[in-house]
Amino acid sequence: MLKIEHLGIAVKNIEQSNELFTKLFGKAPYKLEKVESEGVSTSFFMIGESKIELLEATSPDSAIAKFIEKKGEGIHHIAFEVADIYAEMERLKNEGFTLLNEQPKKGADNKLICFLHPKSSNGVLIELCQEIK
Repeated sequence: MLKIEHLGIAVKNIEQSNELFTKLFGKAPYKLEKVESEGVSTSFFMIGESKIELLEATSPDSAIAKFIEKKGEGIHHIAFEVADIYAEMERLKNEGFTLLNEQPKKGADNKLICFLHPKSSNGVLIELCQEIK
């Protein structure tokens, strides 16, 4: 793993949350994006070399909607940048981690992504991401 790529925060209302985090960070998000396949709207803030991703459910059966229903708004996942997502998925599977998808899928911010089941990582949802070139 190369670095923490971003922290994902589940929110009920992305417009209100963008206003709140714009005030907090002193700058607006650099990107707004819908990921239809995941049922989310996202926004990204750049803070130094770190990113914060806000995620709002666009569908009541999306993972973010279910997360907020169970746990409320808050930190949803930690994403790590990897050089080769396929090799990293295979390595982690061999180490005993449970992958939530067998193949990487297209995520927000021009990334290939894969999630590890939180039951295999001390209750923390881990996202692997690699820039699509």
